[in-house]
Amino acid sequence: MSLPVEFLVSALVTLVVVVDPIGLVPAFIAVTHGLPQRARRSVAWRACLIAAAVLAGSALIGDWLLRTLSITLPAFRIAGGLLLFSIASEMVFGVRVMRQSQQAEEALEERVRNIAAFPLGIPLMAGPGAITACVLLAGRAAGEPVHLAILLAAIAAVLAFCFVTFTLASRIATLMGITGNVVLSRLLGVLLAALAVQFVIDGVRVALG
Repeated sequence: MSLPVEFLVSALVTLVVVVDPIGLVPAFIAVTHGLPQRARRSVAWRACLIAAAVLAGSALIGDWLLRTLSITLPAFRIAGGLLLFSIASEMVFGVRVMRQSQQAEEALEERVRNIAAFPLGIPLMAGPGAITACVLLAGRAAGEPVHLAILLAAIAAVLAFCFVTFTLASRIATLMGITGNVVLSRLLGVLLAALAVQFVIDGVRVALG
């Protein structure tokens, strides 16, 4: 079992990279275009709460759900690692940002009443990759209360970061510019790819061991 500090760093890095708060800024600006500042802050707050509930639930009952479905943790680690690698490749080649913008535009066209729930809360923040990461990290916690508490704290910290970036969305987009957003997305994609490969290696090692 890894030390709490190591587990905390691993959880924070994984969730920050998967959720990608900075990368969500363009999508947030798109879905809240035309709303007053107070309404945008309300949307950001509700979206973060919804995503927190989904990710915390995944961390707490994800392992039980796997056992109920007779899915072993090594199998889920391998599948989850492959899924995270897919997301990482999209980030590296710029496909993910295009898809996020597309989802945001579709939400506006359909006039979704609660944009905090869709597309911000789900699937942009608490998407398949983030849910998978939470289940995998909970599996590494192995039922240890301290590690589970650390994981929940990491989820809360990342989503608090999301709220801050959404609140400062306009300023961040102007400050970073197009080039800055592209470079950051590529770097985070490479880091996520490495983490994904590690998940697959861990799963294969346990399965064959």
